[in-house]
Formats: sequence, C-alpha cells, structure tokens
Amino acid sequence: MAKIISGIQQIGVGVPNFKEGWNWYIENFNMNIRVFEEKAVAELMLPYTQGEARERQACLAINMNGGGGFEVWQHTGREPLMPKEPILFGDLGISVAILKTHDINAMHQSFKSKGLNVLSEICHNPGGKKHFFVNDLYGNCFEFVQEENVFQEKNLNGGVFGAVIGVNSIEESLPLYHDILKYDEIIYDRTGCFDDIKNIPGGNEEMRRVLLRHSKPRKGAFSPLLGPTQIELVEVKSRKPKDIFEGRMWGDPGFIHLCFDIQGMDDLREECKNAGFPFTVDSADSFDMGEAAGHFSYIQAPEGTLIEFVETHKVPVMKKWGWYINLKKRNPEKSLPTWMLKALGMNKVKSV
Repeated sequence: MAKIISGIQQIGVGVPNFKEGWNWYIENFNMNIRVFEEKAVAELMLPYTQGEARERQACLAINMNGGGGFEVWQHTGREPLMPKEPILFGDLGISVAILKTHDINAMHQSFKSKGLNVLSEICHNPGGKKHFFVNDLYGNCFEFVQEENVFQEKNLNGGVFGAVIGVNSIEESLPLYHDILKYDEIIYDRTGCFDDIKNIPGGNEEMRRVLLRHSKPRKGAFSPLLGPTQIELVEVKSRKPKDIFEGRMWGDPGFIHLCFDIQGMDDLREECKNAGFPFTVDSADSFDMGEAAGHFSYIQAPEGTLIEFVETHKVPVMKKWGWYINLKKRNPEKSLPTWMLKALGMNKVKSV
C-alpha cells in the first residue's frame, strides 16, 4: 500500500503531573475529548529511555474544532526532570507547539482575562498571518495562529496546527520535512531579526525561518478532522542552540515528539530507510493501548526531533457501548463519514 499521510495526529506533551496538566489543557485549550487513557510500561522506547522500560501514564486528547491532539505523557516510575534552563525559540527540537483559532482577537482577550502568561500581542508573522504566543503552567510555549479551517465550531480554538522546530541546518533537515512528510510548499524563507517573536525567550537573535505547508489536501480516515498543518524550521545564527532534552529523556516535560496519522507503514519504512532515516522504533504489529490499537514507529530527524508514525487500526467512539471503528478493511484514502468523526465528541470530559 502506498504511503498516505492524513495529518498531524498529535504532539507529545511531557508533563510532571498528568492530572494537573491535562486538566489545564482541558480548561484553557479545550483538549477535552478522550480518545484513550491508560497506565502502562513503554517497553519499545528503549533507545530514548536510557535502555530501560519506563512506567508511564498517558492519554490522547483532541479538540472537536479540528487539528491534531495532545498525547499528555508522564513518567510514573521516576521523577520527571524539568529543563535546567528555559527553552529558547529555535533550540534543537520542538520549541513551540502551534494551535489554531478562528477568532484570534477573542482568543487573545480570553487568555488575558484568565491571567495566563501571554507572551506577545497579536502581530503578523513573515507570511502575513496573525499570531501570538502564550505559555502553559509549565513554561511550554504555544503559538496561536489565525486559521479559518474548522471541523466543528464550538470553541474559540482548535487543536494542533503544527510546530516550530529548531534545527542545526535548514538544508540538512529540509529533505525530511519537505520530501517524506510532504511539506512541499515554502510560504516564506527569511533571515534576520524579527519583530513578531522579539518578546519570546530567544526570539531576539538573528535566525533563518522557513515556514512549510503541504500544497495538496491530506487524505485518509481522519483527514477532515486533522485538517491542514504547517511546520516552521528555525536555524539560529547568532547563538549556538541547545538540545531541548540534553541530560533528560523522552517523556520528560516538554514537547517530546510530533506524530503523524498514516497508512502504508511498510512502504513508509522503506522510503525512510532509503532516505537515510531508518525506523529507530517499530512496534512491528498491532499495539494495543486498551481503547485504541494500531502500528507505530519512530524516526529521528537530523536535529534530534522524534517523528512518530501511527497506522491506526481501531479507535473507540463510545467505549461503554462497545462502539469502535475498525479501519483495517476500509479504503485507506477515503475519509470517515462526518457524522462518525463528530461522534468522537461523545467522549468529552470536563476534568480528570
């Protein structure tokens, strides 16, 4: 089966306290649809957990406005290690998660009225899009971008619209994001100092910023819900960026990976290998996370970012009724019916 990328399924968000973190994301970012939640051992992530299987608690939470979700993730068998120093814009890895809003003025005002740590006023990025930045309760940086694509308009904001990824070299990292992940459209490629990020920690440096989008609509079962996305690559020129997880491990607080919903894992494995990005983790068959099942794998980008691929086989619509969606026998290019995707909204939680 030829590779199909349906969109960004989720961004992994490591937190020091699972319940506290998810409740904050429910209250402030409307990440209130539980796709799965479980306590287990991460047995296959040994390359990134210092060779030991680690106990963890995790959930996949989404927002019915559309966009990718959050995989909220906490080490439970060890004390999660916070960064020793603040993460700066353009540090190596995912320094900013991008979320979307269809009403950026109301979103900005809402955060200010709540007393959140809003880092900037509304301004335009180099491509002319309105955006602003805000920190969560742990100091993670989120960028909100004006975006009209909405799956089901109920909240001011939607889910994950992309990520800002710090790299050592744009030219070295670009083939992965451009060729394999198919972000084939360059919206802007600018070098200098930028007014729109000057108030963000690390944002006052000279840097090269390249914003990528995919020119063709995504296909696949969840593509209408996940929607279009973008990735901004940042190469800092005037300082040496640090590795976001230096001295720490995958799952510690911060943005731990960027995950894509895909079909055609075997073809993708071969493509990544031939391009010099072999799978570093491969579940090899169907993993089971209690309420969801599929096949997952990881590759590592040149700058160190972990990219996850998930080929979903089963996802719950309403667990208590035994209603699950089986994707293994469907046309992989065809999206699920809108009513079925909207039914995921029945898994809404007010708090955990």
